[in-house]
Amino acid sequence: MNRTDRLYGLVEELRAVSPRPRSARRLAERFEVSVRTIERDLAALQHSGLPIWAEPGRTGGYVIDASATLGPAGFTLDEALAVLIGLGGLQHSPFRQSARTAARKVLAVMPDGDAARASALASRVHFLESDDAVVVPTAFAAALRSDRVVRLRYQDAGGAESVRDVEPLGSIEKDGQWYLVAWCRLRDGVRAFRGDRMRSVEVTDERPSKRSLRPEELAIPYGRLRSVMND
Repeated sequence: MNRTDRLYGLVEELRAVSPRPRSARRLAERFEVSVRTIERDLAALQHSGLPIWAEPGRTGGYVIDASATLGPAGFTLDEALAVLIGLGGLQHSPFRQSARTAARKVLAVMPDGDAARASALASRVHFLESDDAVVVPTAFAAALRSDRVVRLRYQDAGGAESVRDVEPLGSIEKDGQWYLVAWCRLRDGVRAFRGDRMRSVEVTDERPSKRSLRPEELAIPYGRLRSVMND
């Protein structure tokens, strides 16, 4: 059994007996590997975000939340490399923290040899960035996913600040700049707010009515919008 299959098997074995614990020794016997290998595998699963914990004592062992599952991990080497490069490109984006943890999870559920190879190959890929690369606040990501009205303290190109209640509709990235596309209640229309000009981002409790975003409302003078999920 390769490591990927064993990781899936460990998750299913723990789920089958949950909430009762299963000892590392018994798991090692079940999968015909050493206790040390099982402990290393379980640590990798924990690192990937799965709710696995150890219960101490003579009858203790490892326990998993019965609702937990391990997502697909059958990446080829090229697929894993592509994912790591894509996540690495988000270093200055509002999604950088999640990108870092996602990269660790990708490697954690891969066979050791493949993970080492993918990591080594990814280390050869570099991004050429300017010294003054802008860093967008991570609260931008919270605003995008919140499905709530967001209160922005925003500085425009001329340096003037204003406070605006906006309804997030999407996001656009261009040449390293991230824009939150939203319905601006102050201007009563769709506006694009540059991430590095956001001085504060507050997600309110108000859930706005559903709005659809039409590309023509953005008045983009050049270029073509492409969704992340397009083939």
